[in-house]
Amino acid sequence: MIPSFRLALLFTLPLALALLMLVDEGMLWPMLGLDAALVALAGLDLLLSLKRLVTVRREAPEVMSLGRHNAVTLSLRSISRRSLRVQVTLDLFDEASSPDLPLTVQLGARGSLRKKISVEPRRRGAYQLGDHWVRYPSLLGLWFRQYRVRARHAVRVYPDLQQVRQFELLARQNRELSLVRASRLKGGESEFARLRDYTRDDEFRAIDWKATARRQKLTSREYQLESNQNIVFMLDAGRLMTAQVGGISQFDHALNATLMLSHVATRGGDQVGLIGFDATVRAFVHPSAGPGASAKLVRAAYDLHPRLVESDYDHAFAQVALRQRKRSLLILFTQVVDNSVARTLLKQTRALLKLHLPLIVLFRDTDIDALLERGAVGDVNRYQQGAAAELLRWRGSVIGDLKGAGALVLDVAPQRLTGSLINTYLQIKARHLL
Repeated sequence: MIPSFRLALLFTLPLALALLMLVDEGMLWPMLGLDAALVALAGLDLLLSLKRLVTVRREAPEVMSLGRHNAVTLSLRSISRRSLRVQVTLDLFDEASSPDLPLTVQLGARGSLRKKISVEPRRRGAYQLGDHWVRYPSLLGLWFRQYRVRARHAVRVYPDLQQVRQFELLARQNRELSLVRASRLKGGESEFARLRDYTRDDEFRAIDWKATARRQKLTSREYQLESNQNIVFMLDAGRLMTAQVGGISQFDHALNATLMLSHVATRGGDQVGLIGFDATVRAFVHPSAGPGASAKLVRAAYDLHPRLVESDYDHAFAQVALRQRKRSLLILFTQVVDNSVARTLLKQTRALLKLHLPLIVLFRDTDIDALLERGAVGDVNRYQQGAAAELLRWRGSVIGDLKGAGALVLDVAPQRLTGSLINTYLQIKARHLL
């Protein structure tokens, strides 16, 4: 029980009488009598409020999306004969917040209601929503009755799947092409799909002259992309991937792009797998196809976080070579800042080309790019820009070496990763590189 402001205000009355005693000692007994009356009244109000009058039940999803407002429903029911102003909160896990808590509602006599609140997780993983706390005023308003309602609810926080849901919605409306460049979705000369009107982006050799003459309109042949190919995502979970860009780590940017591309790839008939590694391999999913393939990747990586350790690329690539015998597109998300890592990637790229097609995704440092774009004022800024230019020159030489060794390289800012990666994948399919 918590004393209310009303109770504190009432006890100022005996205090006033105590001050009057300084000039009139006859106020002693009235003061003591008032004290006794207030104590009795407060005690009676407390006894009448011991019974719990409000129950709370919770409906929460087992899976929540990272950085999104996830709906949780609270059902409140009162057994009181009077209206109650009820305040409810709940114990969230450390990596979550809610703008709707504490929740304050007005419950009528023996009334009930349902309210939705939003919970926003800030980190992937397995957590628990904890107990409820209920508070409402006593009959006379001298106390606040507060108690805990036991409740435990296990939740798993997954990466934000909003892009996947958006893609599915567009797919139902036959508008998948609005997510990527339409001209790059179709394949080369592999398996004929259909005839369609010629567009400006079509190759000249794609024109079907017989159909054009018959229809008196330029007509192109369209071919299907090859399917049943393997895509293996290699997620570097080492210290360099802990860097924050736009409020989330580079690793989470890579994971979001992985889930989106896996959805696109499985929809096109390909198989997707995953390996997460730092100093050791922490997750491995063998490539599979079908609607459940993307879900396997989500379950394997939802609680995988980058750690402040050095990544062992040799061990990771050795595991891929050991476990993945079929030719695959290996998409490695990583960051390169020194010659040691660059030499390792170059060595592994040459070894991989015997069987697999490596696509190395390197994250651009947007702060360095911004440093070069703004004007230099003063010697310090000029030195900083010179250092940034030298770093980009070195990075460019590393990318050139990787491409020269036969790897595909995608050098992209984290915020533009998903769209660029999907377009690169579709280009690879269209050019039959895999």
